Parts: sequence; C-alpha cells; structure tokens
Amino acid sequence: MNKDQKNEVIELLKSKFTQYNNFYITNTESLTVAQVNNLRRVCFDKNVEMKVAKNTLIRKALESLDSEKYAGVFDALNGVTALMFSDSPKEPAVIISSFRKDNKKTEKPELKAAFIGDEIYTGDAQLANLVKIKTKNELIGDVIGLLQSPAKRVIAALLEKGKKEGAEAPAAE
Repeated sequence: MNKDQKNEVIELLKSKFTQYNNFYITNTESLTVAQVNNLRRVCFDKNVEMKVAKNTLIRKALESLDSEKYAGVFDALNGVTALMFSDSPKEPAVIISSFRKDNKKTEKPELKAAFIGDEIYTGDAQLANLVKIKTKNELIGDVIGLLQSPAKRVIAALLEKGKKEGAEAPAAE
C-alpha cells in the first residue's frame, strides 16, 4: 500500500468517524471467510457499516480528528480489527451477540472497545451492557408510556365508578 492509498483510507475513516456518533472496534481474527461474509451481510441488513482497516491507519484517522477524545480506544487497536459504524448505539452489540449465538463454536467477533456518544466502553465484558442500551425511540416510547399512565388510571377509575353507579340505580318500571 503506497502513501496515497494510505491517505485515502485515512480520509475515508475520518469521514466515517465524523458521520457516526457510535462505533465498535472488534476482533474477527479467527472467523472463516464465510463467517465474515455472513457478518457483513447481517450488518448491511441492519444498517451497520463494517470496515476492516490497519490499526495504524485507524489510529492516525482518530488522532487527526481529536486525539484526546479518542485516547481511550487506542489500546484496543491491536490484532485484526474490524470497525462497525452505526447510528444506533446498541445495534452492533445486538449483531455481535446474535452472531455468537448462531455460531456456537466461536467467541468472535470479540468486542475490543465501543465509542458511544462520548463514552468509551472497553473489553468484551461490556457487550452485555451495550445490548441493554435503549435507543432514542425506545426512550421516547418509555416517556410517552409514563405520561399516559396517570391519565389511563383516571379514566379507568371513572369508568369503574360509572359501572358501580349504573348497577346501583333502581330499575324503572
């Protein structure tokens, strides 16, 4: 790979890091070609972009954007690295978890680090926590449900009171 090609990859990575607030750094080293292709297909179906790049190029792209902001992910840049970019903070974690369940013989892809918003999660042990993150739409749904709950209770109480009053009324002859 010559210098121009490396610069092109760095610029592509910089645009991806700028475009997405969330990215995962994974290790796909022991996966077969068929498994990697299957993982890419699942990512594509779930609107998650998967890119494989050299660690030094990833590091240079991150350093050129904001070396302090991304300092916590530099330790994860070793071995074979695949990046997963997503608008959803939890979708890559769900993909990794379900991929492991479907391929029971593998612990890969292994989560090395995740950058969610401005928070860094390091290590594969964080995967379970990342799967539980609520998306923006899930949070909005929870808030709407909480707002509707008191109104539903009032309506239910009024309906119940109306039923009791209707049952107590004498029958007209």
